Amino acid sequence: MSSLNMNPSLPIISIAPYVNKTTSSDSDRKATASALHAACRDYGFFYLDISSFAQPDEVEELLRLAREFFALPQTEKDKISIRNQDQARGGKADNHEAIDLYAPVEHPDKTKTLWGENQWPDAVPAFQSTFEHWIARMKELGLIVMEAMADGLGLTSTEWDELRGCIDNSFWVMRIIGYPPLPNDHDGFSCGAHKDYGCLTFLYADPTLDALQVFMPGNLDKLAQIEPAAHIANGLPKEEGTSEGSWIYANPIPDCIVCNVGEMWEPNFDALIKPLAAVLREQEQTGITVEDSLYNPVVYGDFLKKKVGSNFASA
Repeated sequence: MSSLNMNPSLPIISIAPYVNKTTSSDSDRKATASALHAACRDYGFFYLDISSFAQPDEVEELLRLAREFFALPQTEKDKISIRNQDQARGGKADNHEAIDLYAPVEHPDKTKTLWGENQWPDAVPAFQSTFEHWIARMKELGLIVMEAMADGLGLTSTEWDELRGCIDNSFWVMRIIGYPPLPNDHDGFSCGAHKDYGCLTFLYADPTLDALQVFMPGNLDKLAQIEPAAHIANGLPKEEGTSEGSWIYANPIPDCIVCNVGEMWEPNFDALIKPLAAVLREQEQTGITVEDSLYNPVVYGDFLKKKVGSNFASA
């Protein structure tokens, strides 16, 4: 069973104390780290106020360029179809349109999943340079947020240095997505329930209301205490499996992006992913136990290729 909450109350967290570390206090950073930790633990989603990091005109230009691309004739958009590359990099359309970009690789080979080259629309001037600049900015922001999350988890300086060494060349994923009007006979969802590939997703949306819903797993009675206005809504897509929980809207907030925690850290391609020592310490302290099979070590690149390969197998 799932419910839909009409009054979203995801936490809003400013990353300013970590952006401006020379002028912020230890207590400011500690408060930010604690807020991020609680949001990741209790929600899995939160709003990140990035007004201290990025200017509104930066993201508005991204939206303008994206709209210009999606308004092009289909023949022009097809020039960067994923069929031209590795079945992952480039444009794809179903009930939504998207350009998918991934971290560049050495010795590209488009016959291998994820190992091709990114494709850019020549018909939209400055598209590539503007988005490449934004990608670099988001990589920088990602490390800032990761440091704050590490502090919230209680990592020691040595543990943070070790973790940073696994993410300093992050195998990032960038999606530029457009949602055309749905057919009248459609079920009402341009993109169904899903989990993201990595740990941290930064999502900037245009001002359209009620376009994004996020899932909060948990007992409905308990969630109703947090969100009293929640009510049952028929026709919602189910989260993977039969998880009980509540769907809530995550409408755009000025100067904020929506962040969510995915299935694992989005680290270097060859990084071995395993539970952090700080997490194991917290489990021991709280007495919480989790099924061991959920945390079997895995190489991130192997996980990502399997995930992306199944997503686009029929493209």
